[in-house]
Amino acid sequence: MMLKTMGVLLCATLVACVDVMPQKDFNLEKMAGKWWVVGIATNAQWFVKRKAGMKMGTSMMLPTAGGDLDISSAKRNADGSCWRMAEQAKKTDIPGRFTFNSQRWSNENDMRVVAVQYDDFALIHTIKTKHGVTDVLNKLFSRTPEVSADLQKKFMQFSLDTGILSKNIVILPKNGECTEE
Repeated sequence: MMLKTMGVLLCATLVACVDVMPQKDFNLEKMAGKWWVVGIATNAQWFVKRKAGMKMGTSMMLPTAGGDLDISSAKRNADGSCWRMAEQAKKTDIPGRFTFNSQRWSNENDMRVVAVQYDDFALIHTIKTKHGVTDVLNKLFSRTPEVSADLQKKFMQFSLDTGILSKNIVILPKNGECTEE
């Protein structure tokens, strides 16, 4: 039993460490604007506990003059209020790869834009580390709250390939949009 458990943990660790690279022809300027968060996939416990109540939100992405990416996210809560968060993803030597430390969640993030069609969708793979524990988080962004069945399949397959259990891959239900403050 102990060997089986160790084998599962080793497998999960190896899958989480698969070297996922950003899209080769990444163009930071074309990431600018509003994106809908239409899909989330992770085996992280915070998600497993909350996924049933999660809904779509939006993220505004704004490239900086220095090559970083400001990301402001908002999601309408059930009571009509808005949850908001902002991060500045710092560029790395690899175009399409960014890092940031989340003040809100006290974790380190290694974020990669692995597939993008700038007028349609972006698939972002983030490796999150907190207190030595690493989780993979995949997000599917769309320029509209609608996403094709083919794109949903691509997101699901990518998430499975990066070690996410199928039950932890969610296409989010639509939600009201938060207005700008």
